[in-house]
Amino acid sequence: MSEYDVIIIGAGAAGLMCALEAGRRGRSVLLLERNDRVGAKIRISGGGRCNFTNRTVEADHFISTNPHFAKSALSRYPPNEIIALLDKHRLGYHEKKPGQLFCNERAPAVIKMLVDECQAGGVRILLNAGVREIQPGKRFAVLTRNQEYTSSAVVVATGGLSVPKLGATDFGYRLARRFGLNIVTPRPGLVPLTVRGSLLRFCRQLSGVSFEARVRTGRIEFQDDLLFTHRGLSGPAILQISSYWVAGEPMHIDLLPTRNILDVLKDARTRRSGMHTLLGAFLPERFARAWVELQGGSKPITQYTMTELGNIARRLHQWEIIPAGTEGFAKAEVTVGGVDTDELSSRTMESKKVSGLYFVGEVVDVTGWLGGFNFQWAWASGSAAGRAV
Repeated sequence: MSEYDVIIIGAGAAGLMCALEAGRRGRSVLLLERNDRVGAKIRISGGGRCNFTNRTVEADHFISTNPHFAKSALSRYPPNEIIALLDKHRLGYHEKKPGQLFCNERAPAVIKMLVDECQAGGVRILLNAGVREIQPGKRFAVLTRNQEYTSSAVVVATGGLSVPKLGATDFGYRLARRFGLNIVTPRPGLVPLTVRGSLLRFCRQLSGVSFEARVRTGRIEFQDDLLFTHRGLSGPAILQISSYWVAGEPMHIDLLPTRNILDVLKDARTRRSGMHTLLGAFLPERFARAWVELQGGSKPITQYTMTELGNIARRLHQWEIIPAGTEGFAKAEVTVGGVDTDELSSRTMESKKVSGLYFVGEVVDVTGWLGGFNFQWAWASGSAAGRAV
């Protein structure tokens, strides 16, 4: 039996950050990872380019049953902290879309940086060390397949259910329930949406077509690229809205968010061009042709009444669809839901019911927008626990 001050379960972004912070403070730290290497989700993030943070982090960029919970950790580990860590390791970065920072040297360099920091703090990292059981007591007993370890603190950084091919499991949720903590039902977030029927046929013929659109569900809306797929809709705008969409509810899409198409249609009434030709000046031609066919076919602009033009403009600016569902956790970038924030201290991430038990990262009911926000939550929550254990 080996004894440690803290045992961290899961060597993803949050677990590695927690380990390096605790190691810096002189704690004896054991980091257990069930896979054969650390940082699996970091490695594939942003297509391997690692969108490691966002310059403009606000609590409004996160989804949680308690919208205020993330504020404490985020304020104590702002984006400039992780930027400083990259600077320390001489890793370059660049800003792609406004606020989104990517590592020039790609994801493996970020993983190496975190591991190097852990090693500098004396952290022991064990791979292929899946945890079978955690037993409470004066000290926690953490049992793997062939070893038992004890510690006064355990940090659960096991992630959510997204991307199961990387080893995602519900271990963190099962553990939380075993210790009496409530779970907000997990569901896929930042995930493509599926459709059916005639809309599916429409999307399939446009698979690969992408353009900027504004997508709304309820009071939430995002303006970014929309992508048609062989199963439905994807692209940044759809991924963002998917985290808020409620099954069965309608979604409204403005296909021309930067232009009043009714004014364009009115001005074009003296022309002999067809509707698809006119729309093709503002939308991808493949889409313009398919859209006009979906609406009943094209005819010269001069043959449309003002009422018809108004209806066309309304459908272009307020295209209503009801998705059939999502592509599930297999294609989701994150998990919405998780360990209820009412069960945790917002300052330390420690359980209010079980002293010495902490939850950080994606396993907690805090989910960020696309664009580096989920990494920032991992850094901030991991740091909060690492500074407290």
